[in-house]
Amino acid sequence: MTTRTEYHTTTDRHFMAKAGGYLADGDLLQASEKGWGAAAQTVKAVAEHRGWSHDGHRQLYTAIDRLADETGDRRLRMLFRSANSLRQNFYEDWMTRDAVEDGLRDVEELVDKLQVLHV
Repeated sequence: MTTRTEYHTTTDRHFMAKAGGYLADGDLLQASEKGWGAAAQTVKAVAEHRGWSHDGHRQLYTAIDRLADETGDRRLRMLFRSANSLRQNFYEDWMTRDAVEDGLRDVEELVDKLQVLHV
């Protein structure tokens, strides 16, 4: 049986792979959506592992704030804001390819930093 933490972790990896494929195909909207999804799923995995609420956008931001305070890594907040920009881009289509690519790199860094917090 898969735990919710494992589910979120598997999903974040799947979304990151999809984001790269969409970026390579030039589909910036879908790359943005999958990048945001990967970030959100990673935060959900850590929150689930710790018993924190993660059912909405506010709870994800609360979890990031708690993790930044706990680890002393203020960059977590910036990386998550970058991921949120990708989410916004999915709806508004305002980012350039370079900006989406940079955002996906930020998401990768966020995922790497957070994955060690729920093992």
